[in-house]
Amino acid sequence: VVVALPYRSSSIDLAVAPRYPSFLFGKNIRTAIMSMKLRDLIRKVRACKTAAEERAVIAKESAMIRTAIREEQEHYRHRNVAKLLFMHMLGYPTHFGQLECLKLIASPHFPEKRIGYLGMMLLLSEEADVLMLATNSLKNDLNSSNRFVAGLALCTIGNLATSDMSRDLAPEVDKHLKGGTPYLRKKANLAMARCLTKCPDMVEDFIDRVVTLLKDKNHGVLITVVQLMTQVLMIDLQNAIEEGENPFETDCRKAFLRLVPMLVKMLRNLLSSGFSPEYDVGGISDPFLQVQLLTLLRLLGAKNEKASEEMNDVLAQVATNTESSKNAGNAILYECVQTIMGIESEDGLQVLAVNILGRFLLNRDNNIRYVALNTLSRTIEQQGQMSPDSGNSASAALQKHRSTVVDCLKDPDISIRQRALELIYHLVNEENVQSLTAELLNYLVLCPREHRSDICTRILRVVDRFSPDDRWRVDTLITMLTIAGREASREVQNASVIYISRSSEDVHAYACHKLLKAIRDDDGTQLGLLVVGVWCIGEYGDLLLSPYTYTPAPSAGEMSNGAPVSITFMELDPSSVVGVVESVTNRHSCPEMVKQRALTCFAKLSDRFTDKGDAVALEKLQKLIKRNQGSHSLEMQLRSCEYDALLNAAKGIKTAPKAPAEDDLFGVADTGGTAVSESVISAAKEALSRMPVVDLKVLQKHKEDVFAAGLGSASVPKAAAVPAPAPGGDLLDIFASDPVPVPAQNGAPAPAAAEKSDLDLLSDIFAASAVTSAPVVAPSGGGYDPFGGMPQAQPTSAQSNPLDIFGAPPPAVAQSSASVGGNPLDIFGAPPPTQQQSMPGMAAPAAQQPMMGGPAAPANGGGEPAPVIVPGFTHNGLTIEFECTKPDVWNKGVSLLIAKCKNAAPDAIYGFNLQCAVPKYVTMEMEPPSSTTVPITGGNNPKLVTQKIKVTNSMLGTKNLMLKLKVSFTLQGNKIEHMATCSAFPAGQY
Repeated sequence: VVVALPYRSSSIDLAVAPRYPSFLFGKNIRTAIMSMKLRDLIRKVRACKTAAEERAVIAKESAMIRTAIREEQEHYRHRNVAKLLFMHMLGYPTHFGQLECLKLIASPHFPEKRIGYLGMMLLLSEEADVLMLATNSLKNDLNSSNRFVAGLALCTIGNLATSDMSRDLAPEVDKHLKGGTPYLRKKANLAMARCLTKCPDMVEDFIDRVVTLLKDKNHGVLITVVQLMTQVLMIDLQNAIEEGENPFETDCRKAFLRLVPMLVKMLRNLLSSGFSPEYDVGGISDPFLQVQLLTLLRLLGAKNEKASEEMNDVLAQVATNTESSKNAGNAILYECVQTIMGIESEDGLQVLAVNILGRFLLNRDNNIRYVALNTLSRTIEQQGQMSPDSGNSASAALQKHRSTVVDCLKDPDISIRQRALELIYHLVNEENVQSLTAELLNYLVLCPREHRSDICTRILRVVDRFSPDDRWRVDTLITMLTIAGREASREVQNASVIYISRSSEDVHAYACHKLLKAIRDDDGTQLGLLVVGVWCIGEYGDLLLSPYTYTPAPSAGEMSNGAPVSITFMELDPSSVVGVVESVTNRHSCPEMVKQRALTCFAKLSDRFTDKGDAVALEKLQKLIKRNQGSHSLEMQLRSCEYDALLNAAKGIKTAPKAPAEDDLFGVADTGGTAVSESVISAAKEALSRMPVVDLKVLQKHKEDVFAAGLGSASVPKAAAVPAPAPGGDLLDIFASDPVPVPAQNGAPAPAAAEKSDLDLLSDIFAASAVTSAPVVAPSGGGYDPFGGMPQAQPTSAQSNPLDIFGAPPPAVAQSSASVGGNPLDIFGAPPPTQQQSMPGMAAPAAQQPMMGGPAAPANGGGEPAPVIVPGFTHNGLTIEFECTKPDVWNKGVSLLIAKCKNAAPDAIYGFNLQCAVPKYVTMEMEPPSSTTVPITGGNNPKLVTQKIKVTNSMLGTKNLMLKLKVSFTLQGNKIEHMATCSAFPAGQY
């Protein structure tokens, strides 16, 4: 848009200037040559071929304008500011011309004032410091007899007024509100709206003035008055919220509520008035004023039934009589819908509003369809999932437009598709869940990959809430994993496993056949599909050996043509089933998590196919299980060894150890031995049997208990809190052990153990009573034999272990009055621990050895040795000692040191800070102390300040652990620092 800007007639034209001798003008002739007209600058910029040429032109002209500003060339000041406005539109810096704008608004000539005010509104912001210099000029112009000059000042106030300027200029603006010129009254309304926004405490002074202005006949004044009232209501609402008052019972709101009949009458007059060329837009009488009135009515009718009742009739009239063929009519209808949904309207009006938005969905304009979808989503969310039983509810009316919303999922515009997707989630109920879920799955194929995870989660919620039967639920989840298994979260995978396990035997067979087919057809990229499929094949693999036939029920709304079609899955032989899972693990891209599940699957299939007479498949399964005994992954090694031992126990094979070879890390030889007892065989088979059905109530209670335990005690450090399990539990790792209970901290009792759930399989199958024994002497070496049981020292008489399938020789019997009962469920043949005479002040840990690679039981009820107490140092009443334990039974190089602080000083210690340094062969992880204030120990303060230090000695057995300690604290106002060395750890153990 090219704007014709005025310039002074007395200026020298560039075309004329060269004709006059230079001595007649002196310096002015150079000024004329330097000053380029605005239109010439626009031509030169448009003639530039590259951005570099444009920058050069602008830089040259900017330099000339700076020179003119520095030389105080008044003749072309307005022209220079006009060129700066053009440069500002192009995005170039123009801050150096701000003072020129202030000089122009002080000019007595209107053309220069107009350029000055325009430059001021565009080149300055309300944060500019030079803006305060314009206050006096604005006040003078507000009092000018020229209404156009006063109008320029009012426009500037409405755009740039700060809080200080608003307070200073509000009286002058108020004079124009009471003036007789509509031209100034409408500008004064907008300027006052800006002033009240910056100074909310002035709102109460202008309420009466607003009521008077509503009686104005000029539509421009009415529009601005309604805008001012809307602004005042919003400011008053915010002030009431900040002051803690009821925002719907303020004096300002009560005063405006009395004007609702006047506003309703004004809106009705606009609807019934005839054609007026002055205010008509597209055949609609003043749509701008109608939109502003509807916005104000929405604010006044919120949470007010009386005012809403007065508006219902006129809103229905607006919704039915407004023409929607033009954009002006669509704007009024959209605002009318917003008002109907925002007030306490009747059900019939809400249905009418939803139908208007339904018509918007059929519009070709994407903007109109977008706002319709967005408004429908907000409407349903505000009303909640209303029951569609009532024919007048907005939710029931929206169901009539379901097909239109579904069609929006095929729109090429991604924003339309996303809004339609959000709306479909609110449309789902028991009647249409199958059809809408099918549409969601179709969209899942086309949607961007980054949106798939969220869509999978939402489909899971829909299926969980509205599923008609178990088969349809499982079928939908399998289809979803086939499409987006790569993006499906762990919660979706776990939930799929739970739903399959809770279904009937018939659904188990269907899910197993369909998952195996999906895995066979997949290219190995759908991780979620592989995890769920491998688990299902392992649990229900025997069902694949039989054919399966079912007849799918017709979907809602489908017409059956002839006899129903049956779907049949052919039976498979065991070798084919094993081959499918093996092909998954042999892929180079197969993640380790899937390989771990596949090992569990092989172990389960070995039990499922035992009585099927396929020796080739069983031999192949045994090789697949043993294949990972030398894996670089410790988890794969543990699973492979444990599953092999478990299968041998189920067969009644007992393994006897031999002397360890140099390359045999565990010292175990897999040689056949004598048969084991029936109790071992029964226990092993029970471990390999199908997973029990998950009780969702128990699972939910377990999650709540764990969450409460994590937030219950403030004295427990954050590092010791047990993380809440993912929804559905860790169903895919059936040999996972319970988390280690949190040990006592700071003298506080340890939290109670969580209640058992039906997911704790091995704790129920292989549970045995703990055996109390005396402290066990730790071995001198740092290695760990997972099949050798606990270290022995001074053995006493113990019963032989009937379940020792590895044939370990019985331990030597020593003279002792106490005897230890053998563990009948220890299938790995760990010899029972020995006893010593109990010593006072020492705990008696139990001798039960954890199985399946799970974590060891705590010291107060398991087989861990008692913690070792190592003194640190004592200085100025502060004593630090370390409680040393081994958190990992399979890695003796890792030690957990808990520094316990005791204060024997006459006063509390503040600002406690402990620093620790270790040698290069030791790695250390140090947590912050439980408190930086160490109270006086004893008396009413039984708790101790503790600090955890986890160290790993990489040269255990060769070099001992050493700590270099530095402590700093404040005692009775004195800053104390101390350094010490701690090396009293037991040799060979730490």
